[in-house]
Amino acid sequence: MKNILMVYPEYPDTFWGFKHALKFASKRAALPPLGLLTIASYLPDEWNIKLVDMNCERLKEKDVRNSDYVFISAMAVQRESVKDVIRRCNELNVPVIAGGPLFTMEPDHFPNADHFVLGEAEEIMPELVEDIENGKLKRYYASPDFPDITKAPVPRWDLLHLKWYYSMGIQYSRGCPFDCEFCEIGALNGHVPRSKSTEQIIQELQTLYDLGWRRSVFFVDDNFIGKRFDLKRKVLPAIIEWQKAHNYPFTFYTEVSIDLADDDELVNLMTRAGFNRVFVGIETPDKESLKETNKYQNIKHNLEKSVEKLHSSGLEVQGGFIIGFDHDTPSIFKRQFSFIQRTGIVTAMVGMLNAPRGSKLYERMRNEGRLISEFVENNVEISINFIPRMNIKTLISGYQRLMKQLYSPVNYYRRLRKFLSVYKFPNTFRLKKITFIEIKAFLRSLVVIGIFGKERFEYWKLLIWSLFKKRRHFPLVVALAISGYHFRKIAEKISKKKVSLIFEKPFSSGNLAAKM
Repeated sequence: MKNILMVYPEYPDTFWGFKHALKFASKRAALPPLGLLTIASYLPDEWNIKLVDMNCERLKEKDVRNSDYVFISAMAVQRESVKDVIRRCNELNVPVIAGGPLFTMEPDHFPNADHFVLGEAEEIMPELVEDIENGKLKRYYASPDFPDITKAPVPRWDLLHLKWYYSMGIQYSRGCPFDCEFCEIGALNGHVPRSKSTEQIIQELQTLYDLGWRRSVFFVDDNFIGKRFDLKRKVLPAIIEWQKAHNYPFTFYTEVSIDLADDDELVNLMTRAGFNRVFVGIETPDKESLKETNKYQNIKHNLEKSVEKLHSSGLEVQGGFIIGFDHDTPSIFKRQFSFIQRTGIVTAMVGMLNAPRGSKLYERMRNEGRLISEFVENNVEISINFIPRMNIKTLISGYQRLMKQLYSPVNYYRRLRKFLSVYKFPNTFRLKKITFIEIKAFLRSLVVIGIFGKERFEYWKLLIWSLFKKRRHFPLVVALAISGYHFRKIAEKISKKKVSLIFEKPFSSGNLAAKM
């Protein structure tokens, strides 16, 4: 029997971490580490497996010391915590087996990790398990092909303390058919979407249900609608029937491309299945910048009308936006602000353009001698890893000003009202009973936001308005007010950052680095 410790490193305080909002619902993390849970399902039943999610609990020395191996998976945003975990394992002479996006793209940055699993692990796991049992582990494990995920087992959600999490995550497909210049998904998961079978998805939903989960579920796909035919003919109809049979225990949200708005049938099926939110990479209203980054799926659409259509169909659009493209001029900050306010995209995540390793942008910046460092992937830390065309001071100050404007109470609540004026629950929507968690979150919001928050005037004004005008939307209004409190905290951190510009040569070329 082997003792395996699975460690998920800590996230810094970020936009999508929802640290300040989770406290209202007494939750410790927004989502669990799905990658580690999936890997755990490949390990022998007789092995002793323990999961430590450092976003929910401390990593104890005794847990490391009592382990034969430590499995660690991470994304770039967790880099600093990763280094600390590896250091602690090294000090206790416990071997580290590292995998996930961060290590797949940057194994050379972690020389103290003992073993690496590069890329997707499904086809690698049998060999890895055998080598662990025989005590003959290699330094690197990698598969030349993208694996068939129809063979993937159900993730080990039983390793979690479900009550710690606000939402669960499952995966239907991997890969994205598009080829945006700044995105590394093509290198990680390919451009031909691969999906699980309908039976697998229903089994995973049933497993979560049997474990007692009754809240939201995030489909973590790179682009959920990459395989539309299967979704419309098989998967979504099966989810609809399962939801009906179980009295709609889950709501769903996921990531999609803007062309979802073209497909009325798919939108209808998604809302009937229980989807109520979608994250869309809108990036910018500037067509030249969209051409620059190869985002042709956005150029072909009237972005404002597409967002309005999704809102009116019952899908709240959460938008991703980027500033810092080569074609951006100083007017982009006002244009982004105006677009976001007009469309009523309440949750608008605006970040500075960066070039992650594995993306075409990374290669272009390196070839042009403009690359200065690796991707930080933390929207709270003001960073850009290449020399931009726009004056760096103008870019940073404009970004800080934009975030401050977007999440000022007046502008945020104005945007929320705009969204509510368009948003409609789908005809199949069933009004659920208010849960104890929601009641507790609401009562805390009355105190934290309604009494002490900077947005208290706007908060009370909106609550009273929604009780008279949008009573059916009241739980959603409260949830978005709480989210807005978190976003304001993040925006204030960004706007208050003191940024100094220094010259270095980490990539053997002249560079300009923005550092704190």
